[in-house]
Amino acid sequence: MAKAAQANIGVVGLAVMGSNLARNLASRDGNTVAIFNRSYEKTATLLAEHPEAHFVPATSYEEFAAALSKPRTALIMVQAGAGTDAVIDALTAVFEPGDIIVDGGNALFTDTIRREKAVREIGINFVGAGISGGEEGALLGPSIMPGGSAEAWKTLGPILRSIAAVAEGEPCVTHVGTDGAGHFVKMIHNGIEYADMQLIAEAYDLIRHGTGATPAEIADIFTEWNAGELESYLIEITAEVLRHVDTKTGKPLVDVILDQAGSKGTGVWTVQTALDLGIPVSGIAEAVFARALSSKPAQRAAASALPGPSAPLTVTDSAAFVEDVRQALYASKIIAYSQGFDAIVAGAEQYNWDIKKGEIAKIWRGGCIIRARFLNRITDAYAENPGLVALVTAPFFTDVVTTTQEAWRRVVALAAQSGIPTPSFSSSLAYYDGLRAERLPAALVQGQRDFFGAHTYKRIDMEGIFHTLWSGDRTEIETEGSSH
Repeated sequence: MAKAAQANIGVVGLAVMGSNLARNLASRDGNTVAIFNRSYEKTATLLAEHPEAHFVPATSYEEFAAALSKPRTALIMVQAGAGTDAVIDALTAVFEPGDIIVDGGNALFTDTIRREKAVREIGINFVGAGISGGEEGALLGPSIMPGGSAEAWKTLGPILRSIAAVAEGEPCVTHVGTDGAGHFVKMIHNGIEYADMQLIAEAYDLIRHGTGATPAEIADIFTEWNAGELESYLIEITAEVLRHVDTKTGKPLVDVILDQAGSKGTGVWTVQTALDLGIPVSGIAEAVFARALSSKPAQRAAASALPGPSAPLTVTDSAAFVEDVRQALYASKIIAYSQGFDAIVAGAEQYNWDIKKGEIAKIWRGGCIIRARFLNRITDAYAENPGLVALVTAPFFTDVVTTTQEAWRRVVALAAQSGIPTPSFSSSLAYYDGLRAERLPAALVQGQRDFFGAHTYKRIDMEGIFHTLWSGDRTEIETEGSSH
């Protein structure tokens, strides 16, 4: 038992992510890791495969609790939902006030708010921590977004800093805010990831249709892009995916993979939450819908004979077209991040979280899936103007869209004329134009709403709320105003 008491952190759930995080923790100086899995087989396998690791195995929750020094700190890496609740119940039965339970899964942030409140009532700290970087990041250094109390952060902070990715000398972890703030920010991160991936896929599709380039040739284009402004993890791995050849058929692997994209829910949650907050995240939403459409084979088969444009996409200057696509991708990616940070700002206001936007951009520079060169520019933008109303209006990003918007428009127009679906490119441009429009047709929508439902409207020339008494022949109107 003396050895067991030396563990300063424990991991519950030893599937791939959990076992990799346990290995990461155990590899850092000063950490000894208690490990527990409902099935001891996974515990035994981890011990056998990594005998050098500073692990303390447990066969029960009681043993697991006894192996941890106080305040006990446990990281849960189990399936979100009922499984997480079951583990929390088991841990609270053997933990004491002041101990810390960390949920490192992709939990819905409202569930985290509920769990934190319930666990806090018995004196135990509960932390919802978003962890990004996939299996490799879990092992080598992820980006970590923990919420929870300041008290829990005092104990947890040094441990998480020891395993986080490092970017420009700084660990990619920060205390995001109270209760569900960490999982909220991770959810938005994943929503941006959906948009980023869809935009890259649309760029690939356009280049392939427009130039006839092979996947390997397009891989070279993405590799070149990754050396410039678009440098990012997703651009880098896209080149690798496109270059890969299927060993069974000898064809490019991308041509063998079924074109039906899956979803694990965080993108959907981002869109649903943004709707509740009244924040337009159209680029993210279209990325979610694009996956949904791809996964409707019966509908797609039935619609395959529907008419399209009379001529396919034709490009006379391939190099110029590719450069236009690059610029359109850059501009659209900026919109995705801008919309994502709009949602973070709104969520912080709604749930009273003190989220520092620049710090979030910093911790996304390494370890996470959406790490990209221009994240430093986001940190700079919020440092210069903490009250920035929209990221795209910051000077650096305004300069980018100023230089790219003409190419962006050409790409979206050509795609529409040629019948190439570009939902995220198109919706991002429409959002940009809506944002900068001096006057929108929402005035007509308000008139329609007032006509059929007496929903009222405001005027540009007087204060108050108004309703028109629309006559039967629609020639006589009266207007009523109030200060309410």
